[in-house]
Amino acid sequence: MDRLVNTVRPYAWGSTTAIPELLGIAPSGEPQAEMWMGAHPGAPSRTERGSLNELIDADPVRELGQRSVDKFGPRLPFLLKVLAAGAPLSLQVHPDLAQARAGHAAEEAAGVPVDAPHRTYKDANHKPELICALTPFDGLCGFRAPAEAADLIAALGVNSLKPYVDLLHAHPEEAALREVLTALLTADPDEMAHTVAEATAAADRLGGAHAPYASLAHHYPSDPGVIAAMLLNRVRLQPGEALYLGAGVPHAYLDGLGVEIMANSDNVLRCGLTPKHIDVPELLRVVRFEPVDPTVLRPEASPAGEEVYDTPIDEFRLSRFVRAEGAAPTDLTSPTPQILLAVAGRPTAGEVALAPGESVFVPAGERAELSGTGTVFRATVVA
Repeated sequence: MDRLVNTVRPYAWGSTTAIPELLGIAPSGEPQAEMWMGAHPGAPSRTERGSLNELIDADPVRELGQRSVDKFGPRLPFLLKVLAAGAPLSLQVHPDLAQARAGHAAEEAAGVPVDAPHRTYKDANHKPELICALTPFDGLCGFRAPAEAADLIAALGVNSLKPYVDLLHAHPEEAALREVLTALLTADPDEMAHTVAEATAAADRLGGAHAPYASLAHHYPSDPGVIAAMLLNRVRLQPGEALYLGAGVPHAYLDGLGVEIMANSDNVLRCGLTPKHIDVPELLRVVRFEPVDPTVLRPEASPAGEEVYDTPIDEFRLSRFVRAEGAAPTDLTSPTPQILLAVAGRPTAGEVALAPGESVFVPAGERAELSGTGTVFRATVVA
């Protein structure tokens, strides 16, 4: 197996302390948002044999196994991250596989450069994802019942928001949500800036359930995404709890440290809390305008001590091992590729001792035994 050297991405919303604390190193003072583990071309992990994407390109069957190659092609199907949000991320959704393929093909045919600021589909893949909290983790996920959103917005007492409140009381609910989000994103920017300023002052004064949106507004003043965020459910995860985010579900991470795994894609459609391009027509085509009650996932334990986070897709499977002193070694040998990430203690993968934040890549079929004490996340595929 290969010890991984991973890149930390310095996005502006990243915490300055959470990833350094996990790694046991001094903070640099700069934001450290995401540590990537995998073979994504944007920041592939490195090994003593070369970068992980180079190893896979050279011999995909050896590294990934025949099952994975047959099902997903000659690439690692997932990307594993440690994500540290010190400020809110953009409000966003991801396309399903058919939408991603069609959108990517259309932009390729139109000659839109892949690095253009207005490019929406960077690749032809979908991007379902799972976030598992390492610390208390705060986020937004899926639409509230419109009547609940109407009550939250109405309590601000801002006259210019009354038309949105009235719309949210209309039926059917899906149409009401679509009309409100469309109106917010296409409103006059100056008028919306004034509305957000009034809403921010009211949310600061009210506190309580309105406090998170006041915080959003201080990070993104005048952004219509502040009001759009009030349409969504607030979700607070405790360590070990997780949230699965499928296609079309609007979401945003607000604060906390977690392990995130996703299909290997860059496709993001933003709908607020960002200075970046918002493709409103495409966004409205991809968003699923339906109220949901977000399901907080807790791992299901197996007799072997593996705790699995159950998700409905095959590109990734995330589980964890919480190993106590004196626990017998666990055989993790698998016909599919694996990444093992330590987050606590001093476990050993094969002969590789892992400190918190350290990881290894285990090629398909490679003998892998987990021993020692601590907590280890295991990322692989269903093939």
